[in-house]
Amino acid sequence: MFQEQVAKKNVIDDDKFHDECGIMAVYGHPEAANLSYLGLYAQQHRGQESAGIVSSNGRRIWHHKGMGQVAEVFPEDKMRELRGWLAIGHTRYSTAGDTVLLNAQPLIAGFNKGTVALAHNGNLTNARQLRRQLEDSGSIFQTNSDTEVILHLIARSLKKDFESALAESLGQIEGAFSIVLLHGDRIYAMRDPRGFRPLVMGVISRSQNLPLGPELGREECYVFASETCAFDLIGAKYIGEVAPGEIVRVDAAGPHRFRFAPEMPHSFCIFEHVYFARPDSTLFGRSVNGSRDALGRQLAREAPADADIVVPVPDSGVAAAIGYAAESGLPFQFGLIRNHYVGRTFIEPEQNIRDFGVRLKLNPVRSLLEGKRVVLVDDSIVRGTTSRKIVRIMREGGAREVHLRISCPPTVAPCYYGIDTPNQKELIAANYGVDGIREYVGADSLAYLSLEGLRNAVNDKAGEFCTACYTGNYPTKLTPANLEALHRR
Repeated sequence: MFQEQVAKKNVIDDDKFHDECGIMAVYGHPEAANLSYLGLYAQQHRGQESAGIVSSNGRRIWHHKGMGQVAEVFPEDKMRELRGWLAIGHTRYSTAGDTVLLNAQPLIAGFNKGTVALAHNGNLTNARQLRRQLEDSGSIFQTNSDTEVILHLIARSLKKDFESALAESLGQIEGAFSIVLLHGDRIYAMRDPRGFRPLVMGVISRSQNLPLGPELGREECYVFASETCAFDLIGAKYIGEVAPGEIVRVDAAGPHRFRFAPEMPHSFCIFEHVYFARPDSTLFGRSVNGSRDALGRQLAREAPADADIVVPVPDSGVAAAIGYAAESGLPFQFGLIRNHYVGRTFIEPEQNIRDFGVRLKLNPVRSLLEGKRVVLVDDSIVRGTTSRKIVRIMREGGAREVHLRISCPPTVAPCYYGIDTPNQKELIAANYGVDGIREYVGADSLAYLSLEGLRNAVNDKAGEFCTACYTGNYPTKLTPANLEALHRR
C-alpha cells in the first residue's frame, strides 16, 4: 500500500498544495506601507514563511522583511519606519529556493538604471539555465530564489531605458510570473503571457476621503494584489486584471498599459478556484465562492451517496460541501470543527497520540456524527496521509459510514508553475487507482469530480484554465533540463 515518502512540511497542511506567495502594490497614498500591510494580511493564506515591504517617496526607499507571518514581521515600530506614498509587499511560501531570510521578498537591487524593488508570485521554469548562463558571464547571486534571475537580466540588458530593459528581460523568462516592481516614482505590475497566476488592479478615489498629499497630484490611488480580498480590507474598488503579457505602469499621469509579449493561449491556474484562493475573492473574472459551490453541485450530480448528512473538511471543503448538500438535498452539518489558533510551533506530548497533528487542527462533533452515514467533502487528495487520518477521526467520532467526495479530479502530475506539489512518486493518484486510494484512506466509498465536470463548474468553455496537475499535459515546453532542475527544488 501507498506509504508516506516525504516528511510533513507543517503540522496543519501536510497533504495540501501551497502557492508561492501573495503580492501587493500601492501607488499614491501617504500610508502606502500601511495599506500594503493590510493587503498582505488579507492574503496571509498565500504564504506564511516570510513577509516584506518596500516603501518610497519617489527618491528614497525604506524596507523591512523577516521570517514569519505578516503580523509577526511588522510590529508598530517597524511600520512607522516605512514612509512614502509608494509601496510593494510580499508574503512567501517557497516553491523555489530555501527557507531563509535572504530569499524573503521584495528583492532590492541597485544598478545603472536606478534602484529596483521586485516581488514575484509564480515559478520560472527556465530559471536554472538562465542562472547558470548569468553566473558564467560574471553575475554574483545573493539568493537561491528564481526571482533574482529577473533582476540580473534587467541589470545586464543593453537597452538604454528602463522599460525597454524590463520588457526585454521578461521576454527571456519562461513559466509563471505575476510581478509588482517599484522603480523611482513609479509602480509596475506585469503578468506572464499565459496568465498562470492572478494579478488584479483596484483604485481608491478621492470621493472615498483619500487624504492625498499635494505632491501626489492625483485624484486616485492605484493598488495591485494577487487577490481581490486584499481590496475589500482597504476600501479599494476592483477595476480589472493585469492582462497576460501586459505591463501596467502607474506614475503621476495615472496608469499606462503596454505589452511586452503577445498574449498566448490562456493557462489560468484552476487550482486557485478549487482550493488556494480565498472564497471571497474574484479571480480570472469569476467568483471563487461561486466556483466552489458549482463544484460541489456538480460532484453531487456525478457521485451521489446513500447518506444522512454532508460534512466539509474545513475550511477548504466548506463551499463545495454547501453546494453538494444543496444539490443532493442532504442536510449540511459542521461535523468537524477547526482550531483556528494553531500556530507554527507548539508543544507535542511525549506520549504517542495517534494523528496528533490533524487532531490539533480538527476535532469531530460526536453529537452530529454518532451513527450517521456521512458524505465527507474535501477539495483534493495529494499524498493521502491527511485524508486517511481525517477518515479515521470521523469514525472515532461515531460516523457509521464515511463516503469521501473530492471536488476535483485525481492529482496525477506535479505543478511547475507556482503551486508546490510533490513529485509524481509522492502523488497517491499517480500510483494507485480510486479503489486503491479508497482502501488506503479507509473510506466506505470514494469519488472524484470528473475533469469535464470541473471545467463545466468553472465555465471553462474556451479551455482557458491549466489542468496539468490532473492530466500531465503541460501548456509550456518543459525540457529534460527544466524538469531535472525543477524536481530538485
